[in-house]
Amino acid sequence: MKKAILTITALGMFFAVGPGIATPLHAQTEASRVTVMSYNIYRGGTMRGQPLSQTVKVIQEAMADVVGVQETRSPSGVNTEQLAQLLGWNYYEEQRSFAFGKWSCILTRFEIVDRRDGGIKVKLTSGQEAYVFNLHLPSNPYQLLSIRPTWPPHWDIPFLKTEAEAIVAARKARGGEISELLRQICSLPDKETPVFVVGDFNEPSHLDWTEEAAQSGRHPIKVEYPGSLAMAKAGFTDAWRAIYPDEMKKPGFTWSPMYKPDDPTTHHDRIDFVYFRGKGIEVTDVKIVGKNKEIADIVVTPYPSDHRAVVATFTLTSTPTLKKTAANKPVAGDGE
Repeated sequence: MKKAILTITALGMFFAVGPGIATPLHAQTEASRVTVMSYNIYRGGTMRGQPLSQTVKVIQEAMADVVGVQETRSPSGVNTEQLAQLLGWNYYEEQRSFAFGKWSCILTRFEIVDRRDGGIKVKLTSGQEAYVFNLHLPSNPYQLLSIRPTWPPHWDIPFLKTEAEAIVAARKARGGEISELLRQICSLPDKETPVFVVGDFNEPSHLDWTEEAAQSGRHPIKVEYPGSLAMAKAGFTDAWRAIYPDEMKKPGFTWSPMYKPDDPTTHHDRIDFVYFRGKGIEVTDVKIVGKNKEIADIVVTPYPSDHRAVVATFTLTSTPTLKKTAANKPVAGDGE
C-alpha cells in the first residue's frame, strides 16, 4: 500500500512539475501575437462631447496591445496620463525634436524597455521585443480637389492640379519628418527586431491613388505619393494593403466619420496607417474601427473622434531568449 501511495505521489509531482519544464520550450517555439493600433483621438478625445472613457472604450473594443495616439491635447489640457490611468497601461509621451504633432503618445500594456525619439521598445509577454514609432504629420497641402481645410488654416497654399505638383508639395510638407524617422530606424542597433510605424500621415498612399481609382472617379488623378513610397523603399509593409491588396474593393477610409461621403468640403481617404518590418513578422488581420458597420469592422457608438482607427494583428516567430526560472512569471508592465 505504501509503495502505491509513493508511486501516485511521484506521478503527481511529475505532472505538477511537468508544465513548468515544458513551458519554456513551448514558449521558445510558439509565435507571439501582438495587436497594434493607430488612433487620432481628435483634440484630446473629448472634442465631440464624449467623456474620455469613450476613447478608452474604442481602444478596448479593438483589443489593442500597443496604440500610437495622435492629438492628445484637449482644449483643457493634455490627456495622455489620464488615458494611461483609465487603461491601466504604460505610456510614452513623445518629445520628438522634428515633430509636427507634438501632442502624441504611445500607450501599451507591455513593459517599455527603451525610449527613442518618437518611439519605444517594448517587451512582449513571450519575452520578444519590438520597436513602435508614432507619427502625426502636417496636413498641408491636400488641395487637388480645390478644397481648403478650415483647420488648420491653409489660405496661403495654392491649389494643386497635377501629380507632379502633388508630389513636390507632399515632400515639402512631410518629407523631412519621414526621412528623419527612417534615419533613426536605420540606426537602431538590433537590425532584425520587428519595427512598427503607426500614425496619422495626413497623406494618402500611392497604393490607393492609382490609375484605376482615378478612372473610377474615387480620386481626381493618379498620384504616387512620396510618403508611402518612402516607407515601402525602407522595407516597410502597409498592413491594410497586405491583407486587402485591392484598393477598389477595400478602400479602408479612415478620414472621416464626421462627414457624409458626398460632402463637398472634404475628401474621404485613407491617411492613418500601421506599417511593419522585421524578421519573422507576419500580419494576420487588420480592421477599421468606427461608428457604423458600412465602413468599420469594429463599431463603437457614439464614436468620439473625427478619424477612424486602424488596428492590425501580427505574429512574431523569432525565437526569444527566456530563462527557465522566469518562464511562468508575468512580465512587468503587461497590465495583468
